[in-house]
Amino acid sequence: MDVTRTPRPARRRTALGTALAAALLLGGCGAQVETDADASGKVSVKRCGEPVSYTLPRRAVAYEGGSADKLFSLGLADHVYGYVMPPANPPVEESPWAADYAKVKMLSDDLLNKEIVVEAEADFVLAGWNSGFKDERGITPEILDRLGIQSFMHAESCFNYPGYPERLTPFEALYTDLDRLGAIFRVEEKAAEVVAGLKKRVEAVRAKAPGGTPVPVFLYDSGTDRPFTAGSQVPPNDIIKTAGGRNVFDGLDQRWTQVNWEAVAEAEPEVVVILDYGDLSAQKKIDFLRTSPRTKGLPAVRKNNFFVLDYNEGISGPRTIDGLEKFAEYLRGIER
Repeated sequence: MDVTRTPRPARRRTALGTALAAALLLGGCGAQVETDADASGKVSVKRCGEPVSYTLPRRAVAYEGGSADKLFSLGLADHVYGYVMPPANPPVEESPWAADYAKVKMLSDDLLNKEIVVEAEADFVLAGWNSGFKDERGITPEILDRLGIQSFMHAESCFNYPGYPERLTPFEALYTDLDRLGAIFRVEEKAAEVVAGLKKRVEAVRAKAPGGTPVPVFLYDSGTDRPFTAGSQVPPNDIIKTAGGRNVFDGLDQRWTQVNWEAVAEAEPEVVVILDYGDLSAQKKIDFLRTSPRTKGLPAVRKNNFFVLDYNEGISGPRTIDGLEKFAEYLRGIER
C-alpha cells in the first residue's frame, strides 16, 4: 500500500542445491515461477513482468509488515537483516511472527530510501512499486540494480510498473509472491505448503458465502473532503468479493484511490469497512461518517454496519487471509 500519497496523514539458512526445478506451477493461483538455476547458483524469477537472475539473499531488507510477513511465513528470518516500518503500520508485536521481528533489526520508522538500504549493506530489498520503491524518492529496482542490490516487488503492485507490467488479482498476486520468494530463497516446498494452506482457507470462506445479490460494501481508508478507498487492484477487493460482498468501487482499475462523496452516496453501501491505521483511530473515522451530512444517511451508517479491518490485513501479505475470515464471519451475521 502506498502510504506516502497525499492528502494522507502520514536466518533459518537453507543450503543451495545444485539444481532447482525448471518451473513451479500451482494450479488455479496464477503463479508461474521460472526457477532455472545456472552453474553460478543464480535462479531466474520474474520481478513483475521482468525475468531477473537472483543469488541467494543473506541480508534482506523488508519494507512494511506485508513484506516482512511474507518472508517470515516462509521461515526466512535468518535471511532477513532488518525491516523499515513507517508509522502507519501497527506495532510489530501484534504480528503472528512477532518472535521473528524480534530477531532482526528495525532499520527505520520512516519511508524506505536508498541510504537505509546501502547503510544496511543489504543484498535484497522487498517492497511494492510506487510505495516502497518510488522514482520521486530515488529508490527503484533499476537504481538498486546499478548498485548491485537485488530487489523484488509485490505482484499486487505490478499492474502499472513501467516497462514490465503484470496483472494478477490480489489473492493470485499473494500466492505468486510466496511462490517466487520461495524460488529466490530456495524454499519452494515451504512456499508450496504455505500457499496451499492459504488457498484452502480462501476456498472454505468462498463455500460459506451468502447467496443472492452481493452486499454493496464501501471501504473507507481516510479523507474528509474526498475519501480514499480501494479500487480493484488491492486485497480488500478480493476480501469483499470472496466473502460475498461487492466493493462499490471495484470498477476502478486502481489500487488505493480517491473518489468523491457523491459517488459513495450513489452506491448506497450497506456495509462500510474501516481500514485501521495511523493516528486517526477507526472509532474517529466511524464518528466522522456518523456525523457528516454527506455520509450519515448512508444505509450502512444508519444500520451501524461497520467492520474494522487491520492495516496488515488490508495490504498484500499472509494476514490478508485473516482479514478475509473475519470479514466473512461478520458479513454472514448482518441482517439485510
